[in-house]
Amino acid sequence: MKIIKKNYTQNNNEIVLIENQHDGDKTILIIGTVHGDEPQGKFLIENYLDKINHPTHNNINDFSKDLKNLPPRPLGEREEFRNEERVSEIRVRGKNRLLFIPCLNPDGLELNTRTNANEVDINRNFPTKNWVREPFASEYFGGENSASEIETKFVMEVISEFSPDIILTLHAPYKVVNYDGPAEKIAKDISAIINYPVESDIGYSTPGSFGNYAGIERNIPTITLELDEEIDVKELITPVNEIFNYLAEV
Repeated sequence: MKIIKKNYTQNNNEIVLIENQHDGDKTILIIGTVHGDEPQGKFLIENYLDKINHPTHNNINDFSKDLKNLPPRPLGEREEFRNEERVSEIRVRGKNRLLFIPCLNPDGLELNTRTNANEVDINRNFPTKNWVREPFASEYFGGENSASEIETKFVMEVISEFSPDIILTLHAPYKVVNYDGPAEKIAKDISAIINYPVESDIGYSTPGSFGNYAGIERNIPTITLELDEEIDVKELITPVNEIFNYLAEV
């Protein structure tokens, strides 16, 4: 494991990009906690990374405790990630390179808000052809301008620098596997693992969304996995880990 890119938010919280290995047949980008009030993605990714670094470590109790006491300790402060030059010998067993952004919106996570510290919905801030300026008071306010936010720019840079072949983002609460771009087969495979239905249309307009930006306009297979927020997050660990393992081999 290695932190290969990082930046700091408006509130000086850290966003990190972590790789499991330096090369692979494909590059898979996995993003957690785009909306700060959907913390499941961050914790599921960090639990998975912890299992990679400590295969015999059972941290489920600590994991659940962290979920109730936000925000947890940043990855950059953890011993296994403190030295950015250190690469663990323990890797995901798979042929693909996995890149993880455990928490894209740490300010929102800290504030327990959908938006970031500037009250911008990151998932409406991408510079798509259908981006529109929503009223500031709107829950879906996408900024005064598209691509105005540090978090948005971070993801755009990652895509430009690392050219992912597949992207998975973790959201809540709709219990569906939504996809954009040429990702139907991958969506069906993920659906078979987690037993959520596949939906090509989330059911409402999403101007400036990441799915539009990456999946539709850049033709990158992009999955939005909407997790169940009503169950104990521990129940999501096994299927989500299986999804990550599937992406390591797909």
